[in-house]
Amino acid sequence: MDADFVVIGSGFGGSVSALRLAEKGHRVVVLEKGRRLGADDFPRTNWNLRRWLWLPALGFRGLFKMTFLRHVTVLSGVGVGGGSLVYANTLPIPGDDFFAAPSWSGLADWKRELAPHYPVVHRMLGAADNPYTTPADEVLREVGRDLGRPDGDFRRSPVAIYFGKPEVTVPDPYFGGEGPARTGCTQCGGCMIGCRHGAKNTLDQNYLWLAERRGVAVAPDTEVTWVRPLPEGGYRVDALQGARRLGRTRRSWTAANVVFAGGVLGTVPLLLRLRASPEGLPALSPRVGEFVRTNSESLLGVVAGRRDVDHSKGIAISSVLHTDAHSHLEPVRYPSGSGFFRLLVAPNAPGRTALARVARAFASGLRHPVRALRALLVLDWARHTIILLYMRTLEGHLKLRLGWGGRLSSSVSGGAAPSASIPEAADLARRVGEKLDGLPQGLLTELLLDTPTTAHILGGACMGATAEEGVIDARHRVHGYKGLYVVDGSAISANPGVNPSLTIAALAERAIGFVPARTGASLPAPVAAPVVPAARG
Repeated sequence: MDADFVVIGSGFGGSVSALRLAEKGHRVVVLEKGRRLGADDFPRTNWNLRRWLWLPALGFRGLFKMTFLRHVTVLSGVGVGGGSLVYANTLPIPGDDFFAAPSWSGLADWKRELAPHYPVVHRMLGAADNPYTTPADEVLREVGRDLGRPDGDFRRSPVAIYFGKPEVTVPDPYFGGEGPARTGCTQCGGCMIGCRHGAKNTLDQNYLWLAERRGVAVAPDTEVTWVRPLPEGGYRVDALQGARRLGRTRRSWTAANVVFAGGVLGTVPLLLRLRASPEGLPALSPRVGEFVRTNSESLLGVVAGRRDVDHSKGIAISSVLHTDAHSHLEPVRYPSGSGFFRLLVAPNAPGRTALARVARAFASGLRHPVRALRALLVLDWARHTIILLYMRTLEGHLKLRLGWGGRLSSSVSGGAAPSASIPEAADLARRVGEKLDGLPQGLLTELLLDTPTTAHILGGACMGATAEEGVIDARHRVHGYKGLYVVDGSAISANPGVNPSLTIAALAERAIGFVPARTGASLPAPVAAPVVPAARG
């Protein structure tokens, strides 16, 4: 065998799995379809499409991918470090409703089971409360007071950022010298297009960095195409390797175990293809692709009428306002000059039909012609726009399947279809707009198709006591196949209502905790409690 474990994907599930398996003495290979990116590879703005977008057919090999499905537009990350390269750094613990959700509460006491793992992940990712307050945060605080929310419902976000002295590089401040040198956050707003300063605690700076120094081999530019059982036991993993689409080579690895950790858009399509073929994994659960959820997000923007405030300064998400027991609002930003999304927005106009929404959008522009003109003519969209991310825990769920040409498609399988027309979100955007003398905007896909946008797609390989109830068991083992695991967002079996990155990593910590150490291996001390530096050094 080439390895004890092949891990497919290097995001929050894959990177955690790789380190913890290596600490148990296992030989681990991580396969990642994206490339390895350093600070100089990240774009300065999101107008640099070749460096920002993942569209390999066009030669765009950046870190950000947009996937358009019938019922949702999905934003995700590609590259060594997975979604950590593009996420907004936030590390919240979900509310009690998540742990007690009927969809998985019968399998374990999840709040108790995950309680010891959340602090470990917080320490590993260098979580710290954002020490800065921006004008957008003050606007959210004022909106909360207008709504009668207690001051405790507004707080600065816990984030995975090194808040040392800006632009000062210091030796590894987290892992006793084992980790890379770090540089303090400059508040440039560039978290989601790739941190060029070394302040964002992406997975290649902690879990994956430490894993590679414990012998884990990471193969970037490697897209897994097939997994098949071997007659003598174990599995063969086939992949296409290389940067050029027409010049890629075929390569295979054999391993006793395989961890699927490619996220919903990587793991679920692969499992669907494998289940459909007798040469793949035909005994997979019929539940593959089911119970796919989002956080019922609505993405809105308000272009401020005043031009004397720079809303691009700060971290990607700097605070959160809990608007009720099931919902919250966060301000989001891109760095100055990053105005790509201005091409995809129009006046926000919720409604039940496309005609009604378009009519309301035109009417909104006519009622507020000055605001509409300012929004249209603003030179630096990111500098003068507050993006609003609204999330809630109430929704139905989708089913993903492979359609014509192997393309992924979606259908509603339970509850109400995801909708971009959320009255509460529209009201919050209106309130923010009034304080900024600005016009709320929404994405064109939401205006024309009522298709919401999510960065938090979950499920599709959910848990169940049997193969008839779920794809994996409560220890993330695939039903029907010894040595197969799913450890990523597709295993999340309830709606957390918040950024799920922390929970994916905590579940990975728990899942690999059940894996026995390799017999006879010399085991290194696990990295479980790194020293977290003060917010300002």
